[in-house]
Amino acid sequence: MSQYFEIHPETPQKRLIHQAVKILREGGVIVYPTDSTYALGCMMGEKAAVDRIRQIRQLSDNHNFTLACRDLSEIGTYARVENTAYRQLKAFTPGPYTFVLRATGEVPRRLQHPKRKTIGIRVPDHAIARALLEELGEPLMSTSLQLPDQELPLTEASDIRERIGKLVDLIIDGGACGMEPSTVVDLYDGVPVVLRQGKGDVSVFAQ
Repeated sequence: MSQYFEIHPETPQKRLIHQAVKILREGGVIVYPTDSTYALGCMMGEKAAVDRIRQIRQLSDNHNFTLACRDLSEIGTYARVENTAYRQLKAFTPGPYTFVLRATGEVPRRLQHPKRKTIGIRVPDHAIARALLEELGEPLMSTSLQLPDQELPLTEASDIRERIGKLVDLIIDGGACGMEPSTVVDLYDGVPVVLRQGKGDVSVFAQ
C-alpha cells in the first residue's frame, strides 16, 4: 500500500513536500493535485516508473507525455520555443494548459512522441505542484490520472487510494480536484492548434 500525505492546498507543509520528493528521487510514482485534475508523476529519467504509469493508464506508445515545469525559463531547456510560441507560453503559464512543442535532446526519447519528436509542456498553477517542482529542481514526468475504465478523472484522493493505492508509492491528498483535464494546444509549427478542450479557455486561440 502506498503512503498517503494530507498536504494543505495553499500552504504546503515543507516537511511533507521534502518526503514526497525523496520518494520521487528513489524512483517512485506519485499521485499529486494540479490546477486541473489529479495527476500521476515520476522523475523523467526513471524508466521503470514511466513504465508503471503506462501500465496504470494503459497508454499506447503514441501517447504524448507531459513535463510539468516550474516556470517559463525551465521550459526552454526541454522544448524548442520560437518567438510565437514564447508569446503564447508567457501569456498562458502558469495555468491549465499543456503545450505540445518540439523536444530538445534533454528529453529522453521514450517520452517523446515517436514520430513527431514532441513533448507536452505545462506549468501547473497549484501550490502543491509548484512546491514539488521547486524542491525537485527539475520537471516532473506527468499525465492526468484518468483510469482506462473511467470516463472522468477521480476527484478525491481517498477514491484514488481505494482504486490504485497498491500501484503507486505515494498519494498526496490536496483536497478535491476538478474533472476537466488541461486544454492541450499544439505549437509544433508556432500556430496554436487546440487538440483537446479541457479546463483552459480555448477562445483565446481563435484565428
